[in-house]
Amino acid sequence: MTTALYAHAFWVQAPGNGQILRTPLVEPREGEVLVQTLFSGISRGTESLVYKGNVPASQHQIMRAPFQEGNFPGPVKYGYSNVGLVLKGPASLLNRAVFCLFPHQDFYVVPEESVVPIPANVPKGRAILAANMETAINGLWDSPVAIGSDVIVVGAGVIGCLAAYLVNQIPGTRVLMVDIDPCKKNVTSA
Repeated sequence: MTTALYAHAFWVQAPGNGQILRTPLVEPREGEVLVQTLFSGISRGTESLVYKGNVPASQHQIMRAPFQEGNFPGPVKYGYSNVGLVLKGPASLLNRAVFCLFPHQDFYVVPEESVVPIPANVPKGRAILAANMETAINGLWDSPVAIGSDVIVVGAGVIGCLAAYLVNQIPGTRVLMVDIDPCKKNVTSA
């Protein structure tokens, strides 16, 4: 028997108009997990574009997030950085903190292979940065950085710092981060 469950999700109804809506949820089936959100990360750049309705039409399919509902410019439920606690699912995941590429919603059901358990020694609040680390890794893969490279990272925000950290792990590289914000002058890539 399926029990009616509800969650609350953030939707961009139209450019510049966001709303938290009650969303129906079904009990997880075999191979699925019910997750309660602990942290939901907001990308200042990407999600500002989504909220303002500024996603170019040419990027609508490329920028689709996993588990996104709706379409650009709206209504759309968007987001891709969620840390939560598994409330229902297989014993191996039950009561475990997990990362999932899910929009901003307080409870959700996804296939169990869509969640990644967070190691016990990683703070749950820090694990929300997993999506940012993926972006930094992709940037590094797309760059010509090699052993002994000199690298300048422009921007000492989260992605820039993570990219500088990754580059700093390559033997013989020298990394310089630059940013116009004087408050970031003491940020290091170590």
